[in-house]
Amino acid sequence: MQKLHLVMGGRVKDPRSLEFTDLETMDLVGVYPNLATAKDAWKSAAQRTVDDAEMKYVIVHLHKLLDPDHDH
Repeated sequence: MQKLHLVMGGRVKDPRSLEFTDLETMDLVGVYPNLATAKDAWKSAAQRTVDDAEMKYVIVHLHKLLDPDHDH
C-alpha cells in the first residue's frame, strides 16, 4: 500500500492545540508519497510562518486513515 501523507496548516486558537480557527483559509500544502518528502514540505511551510505563533503546520498520515485495520 502506498503511504500517502498530507501536509496542511492554518491558524489555531491555541498554539498547543490542533483546533484550527478558519477551515476556509487552511493552507493545503500537498499530498506526498512518503514521510521524508512530507517532512521536507512541512518544514518549508512551517519556516515561512515561524514568527506567527498562531500558525501551525501538520503532517497527516493518510494511509492510516484510508486503511485503519492494517498494522502500519
